[in-house]
Amino acid sequence: MSQKRSPKQLAKFLNYVLGRRPDEFGLVTDKEGFVKIKDLIKAANEEAGLKYVCRSHINEIMITLPNREFEIADNFIRAINREHLPKQSFALDPPKLLYTCVRMKAYPHVLDKGIMPTGYSKVVLVSTRDLAYRIGKRSDHAAVLLTVQVNHSEEKGVVFFQAGESLFLADYIPPDCFSGPPLPKELPHTRKADKPKKESAKMPAGSFFIDLEEKMHPSKSEPTHKKRNKKNKPSRERPPWRR
Repeated sequence: MSQKRSPKQLAKFLNYVLGRRPDEFGLVTDKEGFVKIKDLIKAANEEAGLKYVCRSHINEIMITLPNREFEIADNFIRAINREHLPKQSFALDPPKLLYTCVRMKAYPHVLDKGIMPTGYSKVVLVSTRDLAYRIGKRSDHAAVLLTVQVNHSEEKGVVFFQAGESLFLADYIPPDCFSGPPLPKELPHTRKADKPKKESAKMPAGSFFIDLEEKMHPSKSEPTHKKRNKKNKPSRERPPWRR
C-alpha cells in the first residue's frame, strides 16, 4: 500500500490542479475559478497514490497550513493565485474529433435529441478517449463514449470554446454530428407463459356426475351383485290347495 502524502505534499498537488491545469484532469472552472470539491476529489482519487483523499484531508490542509494556496466557499474550491489558469476562449483550430461520455440510461434520449449540458453550463468535450472515459466514469461506470465530428458540427452552427490544452466546450451538439455504439438489443421475453388452468366443467342445475372409471372398474370391496338375504325375504302364505 502506498504511503499517504503529507498535508503539504497534497496541497502542492491540489494547487497545481486548481491554479494551472484543471483541464488535464477534466475539470471545468466557473467564471470565478471555482470547481466543485466533490469533482476535485474524484479527479484526485484517479491518480496513483491518491485514492485515499477525501474532504477531511482538504479540511486538514485548511487548518494546519498557514500559507495555503487555495480557498473554499461552501462546496466549491479555487486557487488563490489564478494567473496561470487557462482562459476560456474561442477555439480557432479544434481537433477534427472530440470525445465525451453520457450515462447509459440517457443514451437513447441523446441519440434522439442531441448532446446537452449536464452538470455544467456547457457540454464538456476532450481531445482524447481516455480522458473522456475518465470523466464519464465519475458519474456512471457504464458511461457511453461518443465521438463528435467537429467540422460537421461547425457547419450546423456549433461554436466551440477552448478551456485549456485538452478541454473544449459547446452549448449543444446536434444528433447527426456525433456517433456512438448501437443501442443494445432488448433480450426476448424468455419466461414461459403460465399454462392456463383447466376449468372444471360447469354442470347444469339438477344434473349429477357419473364416475365412468368407477363403473368400468368397480371396487373389489363391493360385489357387483348383492346376494339376496333369505332371512329378510318376506314369507308368503301357502295357497289353500296346498294346505
